[in-house]
Amino acid sequence: MKRKPIIIIVLAVFVIAAISILFLNKEKIMKKVGSSSGYATTAKAAQSCECETSWFPHEQTPAPAEGDGSPFDSESTTNCDFHQWSWQKFLWVTKPLPGGNPFFLDSLDLVTPQMEPVVPQLGMKLTLSSINQAGFSAVLRSNPKYNNATDTVYYSIHVNALLKDKAVTMAALINSGKLPVSNLETFPVGALELKVSWINIDAIAKAQQQNYFTTKAAVQNSKGQYVKKTVALLGMHVVGVVKNHPEFIWATFEHKDMAPVYDKKNNSVTAANEMLFYEKGTSTGIDGIRWINGATSPVVPNKAFILYEYGVPKDLNTGAFMATSQKEPANFNNIEDINKCVASNLKDVFRNYFYNGSLWLNFDGVSSENQKKAIVTKNLASALPDSLARGSVNLANITMETYTQTFQDDIHKINNSNLANCFSCHKSANFDKKRPGKSPLFLSHLFGDYLLFTKPQVASSGKNANNLDNSRAKRIKEIEALKTQQLLDFINAEKQKK
Repeated sequence: MKRKPIIIIVLAVFVIAAISILFLNKEKIMKKVGSSSGYATTAKAAQSCECETSWFPHEQTPAPAEGDGSPFDSESTTNCDFHQWSWQKFLWVTKPLPGGNPFFLDSLDLVTPQMEPVVPQLGMKLTLSSINQAGFSAVLRSNPKYNNATDTVYYSIHVNALLKDKAVTMAALINSGKLPVSNLETFPVGALELKVSWINIDAIAKAQQQNYFTTKAAVQNSKGQYVKKTVALLGMHVVGVVKNHPEFIWATFEHKDMAPVYDKKNNSVTAANEMLFYEKGTSTGIDGIRWINGATSPVVPNKAFILYEYGVPKDLNTGAFMATSQKEPANFNNIEDINKCVASNLKDVFRNYFYNGSLWLNFDGVSSENQKKAIVTKNLASALPDSLARGSVNLANITMETYTQTFQDDIHKINNSNLANCFSCHKSANFDKKRPGKSPLFLSHLFGDYLLFTKPQVASSGKNANNLDNSRAKRIKEIEALKTQQLLDFINAEKQKK
């Protein structure tokens, strides 16, 4: 019997089997998380950032994987992991429930900026009274020429029990002296906070009203009275904690075509038609998105615009992407790709909203302890090369950070050393200078506000203990003044760097 041909055949079979096993293992690795999590990764996804079939139809969107076994449970993540989480989380919180409301309206707690429960008015689930943006308490009003009417943008805040319970517990410990203000406590994986912008439907052109998600709400008017109105959802911040990212992922979504994008090459903004927040025509400079501290209106009204598309900065002179901590155009292209993917699959009214980017920190390979230490020691807002910020390093929402897209007074002064993003205002430092300290918890303004709001008050001498010095309104005013001062301190420090 000839042994050589048999040996050759056996070797050939062995090689084929080995190749097959290698191929199958590669497929398993490429699909490292099952379809139930919505994060299956394919060879195509390695080239572009895609949505997942498991997200659709919208009524069945599952919650994204965030803890053990998720894409974040690794020493190495991809840029697309964060964009996929952002879109899937938005779809999950907006998915329609059998009663007709989206998940977030029925299942999350509606709270004030001081994390008090919002008292329902006029029998309405959604009650709106807050009109001030973060920063200098700016107020955004719609373009009166858009639909022959103008109205004010309102804001609601929605939180889940994981975030609320942690905030309440930690504030009680700090206020009782059992926990120092400076600490390394963090919010748990799954903690979630939403900020949503709304406007009276009558401010929107009738032909466009059907393209917005609308609901009934009790809206507080200028006289302090509540009236029933139909309001349209304009934008949403989706801010959540995933494993290895105690700094939160800061994602934002907007309705399409509310304002034009700044044209860096021509140093101007142009709209051929009236838009919700921009009068048609051309304007130059950035006064349309500037609000001076103490002012009652922007420097130039009805000229709000988007400074950087998807929050990704470009150089004024060359039009090329700025040199920042985030690789471009890969990040920009991933946002654009996943937006197109969702738009082609989503069938309900939310197909008219788009993902404007998200912000997070590069904590790949960083231990949990060092993540916390970095939050309280590093300049998280820096977008310079080799800094921690990732994603849209000049992230803003046209309806919520209209006037804090930059802290410069001239477009020509903006460069990669002074870009503005979520971490410009959401800092690890307590804004209450009477109790200085740093903690990852302070990244949430809700926590900082709640901590001071619930700080034990001392009665003045000669007064009944039930008649405390600081009324609720006075304490809220104090909170806003201290946060504004923290922002002014930041802006002044940035100017001194020059």
